[in-house]
Amino acid sequence: MRSLIIAVCQPRVTALDVATNATRHAASVRAASARVVVFPEMSLTGYELEAPTVAPDDPRLAPLVEACAATDTVALVGAPVEGPYIGMLAIDGDGARVAYRKQHPHSSEERFLPGPSPEVLEVDGWRLGLAICRDTGIAEHVAETAALGIDAYVAGVVDPPAGEAVAAERARRVNQEYGVWVAVSSFAGPTGGGYAETAGRSGIWAPDGRVEARAGRSPGEIARATMVASSLARL
Repeated sequence: MRSLIIAVCQPRVTALDVATNATRHAASVRAASARVVVFPEMSLTGYELEAPTVAPDDPRLAPLVEACAATDTVALVGAPVEGPYIGMLAIDGDGARVAYRKQHPHSSEERFLPGPSPEVLEVDGWRLGLAICRDTGIAEHVAETAALGIDAYVAGVVDPPAGEAVAAERARRVNQEYGVWVAVSSFAGPTGGGYAETAGRSGIWAPDGRVEARAGRSPGEIARATMVASSLARL
């Protein structure tokens, strides 16, 4: 059976300090021992809505590229990117590229443009549908992403502590409607945008809705699972 080890990380983040945050991300990659490692929305800068954009060739990402090379990992990392968009960078041992741009920004994110299209990232034959935060609650986004043929729906988010159940509710909705794996990385601890605390509780859900792995509320925690190809997936 096809399988893929995936981890969702919620590292401690220092506002606007891309160099420090990239080093912490690199440590998470090394600790995760996974083929794919997912990070929260805007994880490289913190949820700072005025943060400068981060280019894929930014030299501050070097420790993260090196960690991915050493561990054969693909890291999915949040950052504001040129546009500007709220983006998801795919980073491996060869460098970084923008894999996805958030399609449904919040009204408070008026600085950012809506991303142009749903996207799928293929890793070892696994098709990962990509999402960022509010996208996960937009039925049209989930449907259009699933229509591309996916094995898993993968997202980086930021929620207040009271929103802890939101990720689980949305994950199970995707499970029920599309029969695919779901992996959500959620900020833990303080970040920008008025969040003195965030929800944490990053998780991975199997196609039947079972919780395969779930982190707690603390920064630095990692949840990890082996995804196995499912006959439930509607590809």
